[in-house]
Amino acid sequence: MSTIAERTSEGKRIIMKKPELLAPAGSLEKLKVAVHYGADAVYIGGQEFGLRSNADNFSLEEMREGVEFARRYGAKVYVTTNIYAHNENMDGLEEYLRSLQDVGVTGIIVADPLIIETCKRVAPKVEVHLSTQQSLSNWLAVKYWKEEGLHRVVLAREVGLEEMLEMKKNVDIEIESFVHGAMCISYSGRCVLSNHMTARDSNRGGCCQSCRWEYDLYETNEQGEKALFSENDPQYTMSPKDLNLIQAIPKLIEAGIDSLKVEGRMKSIHYVATVTSVYRKVIDAYCADPDNFQIDKAWLDELEKCANRDFAPQFFEGEPTFEEQMYGSHPKRTKYDFAGLVLDYDPETSIVTLQQRNHFKPGDEVEFFGPEISNFMQKIETIWDEDGQELDAARHPLQIVRFKVDQPVHPQNMMRKEVR
Repeated sequence: MSTIAERTSEGKRIIMKKPELLAPAGSLEKLKVAVHYGADAVYIGGQEFGLRSNADNFSLEEMREGVEFARRYGAKVYVTTNIYAHNENMDGLEEYLRSLQDVGVTGIIVADPLIIETCKRVAPKVEVHLSTQQSLSNWLAVKYWKEEGLHRVVLAREVGLEEMLEMKKNVDIEIESFVHGAMCISYSGRCVLSNHMTARDSNRGGCCQSCRWEYDLYETNEQGEKALFSENDPQYTMSPKDLNLIQAIPKLIEAGIDSLKVEGRMKSIHYVATVTSVYRKVIDAYCADPDNFQIDKAWLDELEKCANRDFAPQFFEGEPTFEEQMYGSHPKRTKYDFAGLVLDYDPETSIVTLQQRNHFKPGDEVEFFGPEISNFMQKIETIWDEDGQELDAARHPLQIVRFKVDQPVHPQNMMRKEVR
C-alpha cells in the first residue's frame, strides 16, 4: 500500500494519496456536470448488461463522446456491466466488451464471473472492477479476487470501517466504497421482492424498489384475513435512510480507501452537481491540512438542498439499528428546486443567459452556485426571452431567458430557488 501522507519541510502534514471521487452519470449531460463539478471519475451504464434499465443509458457513440470529454479534464469513465446474466442475456457479450475497449473506457464494473473472464480474454486493456453485487465483505474474498486478476473491488455497502482496515492491511488491491446515496434493504441486489411482486428482476436491472412502498400487515388463516395493524401504525417499514459519510471522509482517507463512490445514476443533474461539489471540497480540504481540518457546517447545509431521504452512517461504524430505517411517512426534505442552468454571462451588462429547468418569475429569491463561484443569493428583477421581450415568468421547460445578476457567473453554474 502506498504512503498516504508525508510532512513538508515546515512540518505540516499533507495527504499525498487523494482518493478518487467517483460520481454517477445516468446521461451524457450528467457526465459532463459531474466532471465539471469535481469528479475524478464517473460510472455510466451502457444499453446492455447493466442494472439500471430505467436510466438514460449510453449508446456507444455517447460513450465515446463522454470518454473524450472526461479525458480533457483528466477524469476516467467506468461502465457498469453488473448484470447477473441468464442464457438469453449472453448474445453479443464479446462484441460489446471489445466495443467498450475501442471507445476508451477505463474499466467495467462487473459481478458475473463469466463476464469477468470474457473481458480479460477479449478486452484486456479494460480494467475489471468487482461490483458491489458480489456482496464482498471479508479480506479473504478480496484476496481471491486479487488473485483472479481484478484491478479493484467495490465493497458491499454493509462493510464497516474495521473490516475495510483489515482488507487494506492484508491485500494490496484498489478498494472502492460507497459514501453517499440510497441503500438497499437487502444485501445489495439480493432482494427478490421486486421479482415476486412485479416480475422485474433486481439482478437484471428491473428493481421497482418494493422496499420503498407502503405496507399493511395481515395474518391469513382458515377464517380469512385478520389485520395486524391499526390506523396509526407506520406503513413504511423497510425503507432504509440514505447513506451519508461526509463527516467520515477523514477516516476513509486515512484507511487508504482508493475510491469514494456516490450513488445515484437516476438522480437529477442538480443532485449530481451538489453532492459532487461538496465531497470535492471536503476531500481537498482534508488532504491539504489534515491536522487542522474541521467540517464546515455550510457543506452539511449544502447537501440538504438536493433531493434525499433522511441520512444515516448505516454500517460504517457498527451494526445499524431501527434508527437507520425510515418509519411512518417519508418526510419531504428537498427545500430547493433546480431552476436554471447558466449558458452564458456578459460581464459588460451583468446579464446571464440561462436555460430554465423549473418555474421562476420576477421577485423570486434565487441562489447561484458552481465550482468557480461562492454561493450567492439575489432577487430576480426583469426577465427577457431570447428576442428581448419582457416576461412575467419563465414557465416553459428548457426556455432560454436572460436577466441581470448581482455577481459574475460561469457556464454550467446552476440556479435554484427555495420551496416555500
